[in-house]
Amino acid sequence: MHFPQIRSVVAAALITTCLIFPQGMTANPDAEPANARDGQQQDQQIPESQKPLKVQTELVNLFVTVRDKDHFILANLKQDDFRVYEDGVEQKVAFFSKEVNLPITLAILVDTSGSQEHLLLAEQDTASRFVHQVLRKNDEAMVMSFDTDVDLLADFTEDPAVLEKAIRRTVINVDASGAGGTAGTVPGGSSGGTAFYDAIYLAAHDKLTSEAGRKAIIALTDAEDNASKLNLKDAAESAQRADAVVHILLLAEPEAYFMAGMGYGGANAAKRLADDTGGRVIAVRSEKSLEKAFDELTQELRSQYVLGYYPTNTKRDGNFRKIKVDVARPDAKVLTRRGYYAPTE
Repeated sequence: MHFPQIRSVVAAALITTCLIFPQGMTANPDAEPANARDGQQQDQQIPESQKPLKVQTELVNLFVTVRDKDHFILANLKQDDFRVYEDGVEQKVAFFSKEVNLPITLAILVDTSGSQEHLLLAEQDTASRFVHQVLRKNDEAMVMSFDTDVDLLADFTEDPAVLEKAIRRTVINVDASGAGGTAGTVPGGSSGGTAFYDAIYLAAHDKLTSEAGRKAIIALTDAEDNASKLNLKDAAESAQRADAVVHILLLAEPEAYFMAGMGYGGANAAKRLADDTGGRVIAVRSEKSLEKAFDELTQELRSQYVLGYYPTNTKRDGNFRKIKVDVARPDAKVLTRRGYYAPTE
């Protein structure tokens, strides 16, 4: 079953402006076709000054968090403190702002595989408090759960009560029909497991791609995947193409895996997803640390700089462009996405 129809919006990360009529001209819907007009000369030429003008402008937006060596957010930076590079070439910052109220769209992903059973109630409590605390007017969020498959429990809404109800409906290893949700478009397997990469892909590709403005995926998981049809690269690329930041609250006890004779690679996968998209991995070992992790994310989501630039490389080749942001402060740590995919013809 597919997700409900995605709302149609204008993507803010890529702004395309097309002026299709020359100055002083307007479209006339009642005008006759040229070949039906009497006396129309077939070889008539349009003066150069009246030819349609087509302009394409592509602004790359970066949402940037900066922390000092003690992990405190630096909130007093100015435009001149930033340097932006694309594929090693410095870019001119055309837009700068410090946004605390810019609308944000969130995808909250809850791991409901067996490994999370002992923490699920704490996840429900803290995630519910989070949506009530972080969501403001014009913000939206959705809730998905994942184990052997991926289920949409609440589509985009501004209502924290709806989101809380969906979060509290999460249960361990139950399909969409049992949880009252909608199954994802990547079919799951029949045996136990965790389809983490599929969940990231579905949240980014199926839901967040067509959303505007700031976008983030918040996943509560051990990031261990053993049931996805897609791989880690697919998941990371889908988030990058959607311009979505991936934050992971890592609920893992690696020792338990090793004692059971199993390997654990979730921490590496989580780091890859966060690093590639400009997000964070916050290790969680208890209910108290889970509350602290959500508090940190709340602060971070409301303490970002917005930088925009027009790339000097105007090729529309679809290639990945690497981005680096430097800040003129010693020991500053910059958090932003590593790059983006150029548009195609």
